[in-house]
Amino acid sequence: MLVDANVLLNLAFVNRLDLLGALPELEFRSPEEVLAEIVSARERMLVEDSRNRGDLGEIAFSGVAELALFVELRRSLGMGEAACLALAVYRGALVASDEKRAFRREAETRLGPGRILNTPGLLLLAIRRGLLTTEEADELKRALEARRFRMKFGSFKELL
Repeated sequence: MLVDANVLLNLAFVNRLDLLGALPELEFRSPEEVLAEIVSARERMLVEDSRNRGDLGEIAFSGVAELALFVELRRSLGMGEAACLALAVYRGALVASDEKRAFRREAETRLGPGRILNTPGLLLLAIRRGLLTTEEADELKRALEARRFRMKFGSFKELL
């Protein structure tokens, strides 16, 4: 699973990057292009700590086709989004991203439906795996909404 900056920033904001390492069925990785988008010193340090713990792995381009698609996608997407999507296309990976509009359309076209996991979906998965209670997830939801990250439901209990 390739993780875009917006998901990393959301998890860093609520101090729950540990969830990336707690879901053994998913291996989370981010390319350097994503890390370059994280400008806050605090959040960058938390993401680096996550990498050092092994919760978040690294991934890099390894072929001309991946790089060519990255360059093509950069015309309409941000650097991190383009890198994640290009790598996901060639490696058959899922993408964790909260991006909408152009990214979502492009990802669904190139990867197919159901290949994107967003922050609420990741928190819901953590609830289902017993890593969070619905009350804890709702606290994280309130904290993220105070930071202007809106979720279109009142409580995680509605999603279970």
